[in-house]
Amino acid sequence: MYVSEESHGGIVPMNYSNKDKISSAESGEGRPPIKENASQPNTYPTQSGKGVSRGLAGVRKAARENKERKFNKIVQYAVVTILNQIYEEDFLGYSYGFRPGRSQHDALDALSYALLKKKVNYVLDADVKSFFDNLDKSWLVKFVQHRVADPRILRLIQKWLKAGVMEDGKWSEPQTGSPQGSVISPVLANIYLHYCFDLWVNVWRKKGARGEVVVVRYADDTVLGFQYRTDAGRFLVNLRERLSKFGLELHPDKTRRIEFGRFAEENRKRRGEGKPETFDFLGFKHISGKNRLGRFAVRRLTIRKRMRGKLREIKQQLRQRMHERM
Repeated sequence: MYVSEESHGGIVPMNYSNKDKISSAESGEGRPPIKENASQPNTYPTQSGKGVSRGLAGVRKAARENKERKFNKIVQYAVVTILNQIYEEDFLGYSYGFRPGRSQHDALDALSYALLKKKVNYVLDADVKSFFDNLDKSWLVKFVQHRVADPRILRLIQKWLKAGVMEDGKWSEPQTGSPQGSVISPVLANIYLHYCFDLWVNVWRKKGARGEVVVVRYADDTVLGFQYRTDAGRFLVNLRERLSKFGLELHPDKTRRIEFGRFAEENRKRRGEGKPETFDFLGFKHISGKNRLGRFAVRRLTIRKRMRGKLREIKQQLRQRMHERM
């Protein structure tokens, strides 16, 4: 149930960008190496429901082996492949989720390392309200045009963005939001957040902050660590203003600023405020505490709702096996 910071082996100072092997603005917050690296799926779906290997060689092999196989959503996959190659050179190191080799586990490790090794005394857990539904399509097209000038690709993206949805038997064409259930939605979402959030926050923490600021973003779920309380408060105000320019807003119930870090327990105890508050990120509750040696440690506890769901799944499997012959 508890995962300590020592569970992933040795510490490395930084994870570098794809362009070079030196520390740069694109590098992440630093994290320990992990044994498992849950990267993106390595198959494309077909009409039969079975996947084929990534790349043209895999497609040709699948077509040769099964002459009856039909391939779906081919054009979107081709565009996604191109956009990934372009934007992997632009995306910053603290951006995780829907990117090759930057999984949920990587984001959790980066956050744990930042909380342990950086000067973090306050945490801002920022969640964008209904991001995928409120994403402004016109802004998204403008963002893509920064790097893509081919009118045919732009027309395809605009066409997919205009695709309607069927809800309760009624057809509608929403003016905002990314294509639902579309393979291109994740990369478009990352492009949107790259321009409206990532680049802006990178400048803000260099020019607008008094102390250290660390960032870990997984899709629209972001955790930021601050050295000073005043920086955290000012950033929250500025972030709301920044997001409103692009039709977005922070979730009022899921966005929280708390005292968290190696001095939080002593400071709160001195003020008679009890134990430090916790925050949730990617299915884990993060707890500020101490290890067996009395040193500051961050522990991750599986959120009960997720754990109960897993237990129900296990119980169902056990009931099924009770009636199976040995």
